[in-house]
Amino acid sequence: GRAALAGMAAQEIVHYRVLTDRLGSLGVDPELAMAPFVAALDRFHARTEPSSWLEGLVKAFVGDGLAADFYREVAEFVDPATRQVIQFALADTGGAVFAVREVRAAVAANPALAGRLALWGRRLVGEALSQTQHVLAERDALTELFVQGTGDLAAVGAFVTRITDRHTRRMAELGLND
Repeated sequence: GRAALAGMAAQEIVHYRVLTDRLGSLGVDPELAMAPFVAALDRFHARTEPSSWLEGLVKAFVGDGLAADFYREVAEFVDPATRQVIQFALADTGGAVFAVREVRAAVAANPALAGRLALWGRRLVGEALSQTQHVLAERDALTELFVQGTGDLAAVGAFVTRITDRHTRRMAELGLND
């Protein structure tokens, strides 16, 4: 399991480099670009510290999926070259298959885990949506991007619905139907 995670991490470094190269080509310092979002990410991770290997796998699968959903939504509102870079960076590194296999096997061996892990998944999505709301409230430019891209602020509600629908499908994939 650890070797699989290390391989996925190595691929994520490639994705990171592609993203930072794109920002650099736009004349943007990646650290400065991400600085406004660090607090929200830190709050999310502080409030969702896994207490077990399985919770860590669920968090990685669910958290990565939620983040990817958000980035895919944003990618619809940027220039085509940036959209292509975002889509490349969101390519699956094998973590989904690994996490699903491990969680399903653990739940099959001990069905009592399903309820606790499902509750954990609900906590993760709730915290992710809470931090997203904070970021949108604090970052007018991001909110404007959504409004300009969708036509109105009401579309943010539709965005949240799409995110939660995808989360429900991911939980079902893990065998943790709510």
